[in-house]
Amino acid sequence: QVQLVESGGGLVQPGGSLRLSCAASGIIFNSYTMGWYRQAPGKQRELVATITSGSSSNYADSVKGRFTISRDNAKNTVYLQMNSLKPEDTAVYYCNAVRRSPIMGNANYWGQGTQVTVSS
Repeated sequence: QVQLVESGGGLVQPGGSLRLSCAASGIIFNSYTMGWYRQAPGKQRELVATITSGSSSNYADSVKGRFTISRDNAKNTVYLQMNSLKPEDTAVYYCNAVRRSPIMGNANYWGQGTQVTVSS
């Protein structure tokens, strides 16, 4: 059974920092591209950042220079370090695992989400 379990969300003041974690189980972690997405109330889910199995990363323009995605393949965990948080970063943050492989097949999994609220 595949599980992606996020943690680390909460309430933080503008300018503050949070570190999200996503622990994966039931998958061959290092064969997946891992990502963080977010969804604010009344808005569509959007990409925040992704990191490949080779640790190449990609960021949404809105978070470049403030957020850092990383992964620890030994711990089957992906992280999102969020600095200089803004009220517009308020959203539910979702962990994603995706694999596109002609040999192993395609797969796409989501975590249950963790709430991040940036407010004074």
